[in-house]
Amino acid sequence: MSGDGIEVPAGKLALVVTYLEMTKQPTDPGPPVPALKLALLRAENPTVAFYRFLYDTVGGPWQWYERRRMDDDELAAIVQDPAVEIYVLYVSGVPAGYSELDLRKMPDIEVAYFGLMPEFIGRGLGTYLLRWTIDQAWTREPKRLWVHTCNLDHPRSLGLYQRAGFTPYGQEASVIDDPRLDGSISG
Repeated sequence: MSGDGIEVPAGKLALVVTYLEMTKQPTDPGPPVPALKLALLRAENPTVAFYRFLYDTVGGPWQWYERRRMDDDELAAIVQDPAVEIYVLYVSGVPAGYSELDLRKMPDIEVAYFGLMPEFIGRGLGTYLLRWTIDQAWTREPKRLWVHTCNLDHPRSLGLYQRAGFTPYGQEASVIDDPRLDGSISG
């Protein structure tokens, strides 16, 4: 079996990661705020259980697995680090998605995770949340804002990042163990 030009044995997945960056803050006004009851709140010192809920629900359809494999202490050390900022988008009081900014390697900031709960995809919220996240990151005056996406993410992810002003600067292909087979994720 092959995927994306890579020979992929049974029990494995082809993974193509694209790295994107932004070196200047966008100056356009950005997308309009969706006409919904919205709230964006920073989850300060989030519990591991709450973070896992966000990560698992947003990332489930896209086979996010790395943080599912972490034990609670390892995950808490990341998500409760003061230099990691997690923002949750609520629609009518319900969590709709989240973004995570990693400021631990300033002057570069990584959009470490970004996405919507499956029920909220297709309502214009992704464009809004991404731009809000970008603007929030630039308040820290980084030298560079960067993100990565892969062929397992939502099929419109790469285009969304590029429309938001990110420019691809690298790509990496590999073969990974299928996380659905070791119990890391279901599906």
